[in-house]
Amino acid sequence: MSTASQVATHTAPADPAHPAVGAATSLLDAYTPGDHFLATPRRTLLARGPGHRVPHDERPLTARVDATLAAAVATGQESPLVMGAIPFDHTAPAALHVPESVRCAPPLTSDPLIALPASAPAAGDWRIRPVPEPETYGKGVAAAVERMWRGEFSKVVLARTLELTAKGPLDLPAMLQRLARRDPAGYTFALPTGPGRTLIGASPELLVSRHGKQVVANPLAGSTPRSADLAEDVRRAATLLESAKDLHEHAVVVDAVHQALAPYCTDLTVPARPTLIRTATMWHLSTTVTGTLASPDASALELACALHPTPAVCGTPTSTARQVIAETEPFDRGFFTGMVGWGNADGDGEWVVTIRCADAEERTLRLYAGAGIVAASEPEAEAAETAAKFRTFLSAVGAEL
Repeated sequence: MSTASQVATHTAPADPAHPAVGAATSLLDAYTPGDHFLATPRRTLLARGPGHRVPHDERPLTARVDATLAAAVATGQESPLVMGAIPFDHTAPAALHVPESVRCAPPLTSDPLIALPASAPAAGDWRIRPVPEPETYGKGVAAAVERMWRGEFSKVVLARTLELTAKGPLDLPAMLQRLARRDPAGYTFALPTGPGRTLIGASPELLVSRHGKQVVANPLAGSTPRSADLAEDVRRAATLLESAKDLHEHAVVVDAVHQALAPYCTDLTVPARPTLIRTATMWHLSTTVTGTLASPDASALELACALHPTPAVCGTPTSTARQVIAETEPFDRGFFTGMVGWGNADGDGEWVVTIRCADAEERTLRLYAGAGIVAASEPEAEAAETAAKFRTFLSAVGAEL
């Protein structure tokens, strides 16, 4: 039996029971721009066909998604699912579709072929423009810290961007290969967001998942760059675990997640201290929150909307942090720090925080990176943290700051 024939075609992403060599990587290899691709620690999904677009109107997003899934069923589609991206600003249009067909495979980490390296990026002549300049970003951080010391708010997440322009068309399949093979245990995605536009990235952070009555959230807050030197890398990880600043920042996010999920669950388990997770470029403080759903009526998307935005991507209090972000960041975040994922009519789904990502269009990439600013933050350190976070994508395209 060929590798391709071992990949099942599904209209709903059931957990595959028998991983096959090449099953997941064949979906990665099959991606073409315009497809919906999403790889998580539970499954790999590749969807095609325009299907049904979730409309943008005055109804709540969950109601619009439910109606679109029902419309797909009415046209004869069996067990449809919705896939796509939701922006940071919940009032802005989402890029959600119920595709015509979805292929499902086991997670990339179960496929031995994921260990094969992706081809190195071709030597490219990228024109890079930071927005804002690092010095301007540092001034924004300093101004936010000063306001925090005056007691106006306790945290804000401030981001900056890099605009990369190539001489020729972007090779999105090659970028996706490098992102997925570098961090196969994370959440890798390439999703259409408009004509000729793609949101592509590799996020480490699960916002929330729902499978039956089981609910899982994995907030990340507090981070430090990895080091190529093993001893230094271990030292940085140990320092992060003991950092009072980062532990406080993390605790604020975990408490917000706890408070948002509590009304939906009969029980919640919240570990007292965070652990560490790592990507190819960063160490992060991580807490896995688990719970049991009180009512099957609460879908994964409803839970995600209740959580979004967490202090990990916005700040606290939320309304004040949103205002500071709007006043400080000289760009529209769009889908950055929103969420990407999938959901079905049963309410199951996985929604991921949209970080370590880029908006791709024709010859241009816009990369995003943010840092959590608290009263103890230093502008130079926060600018360095965002630079380190850019490395995830810069390495995938062969560019350097």
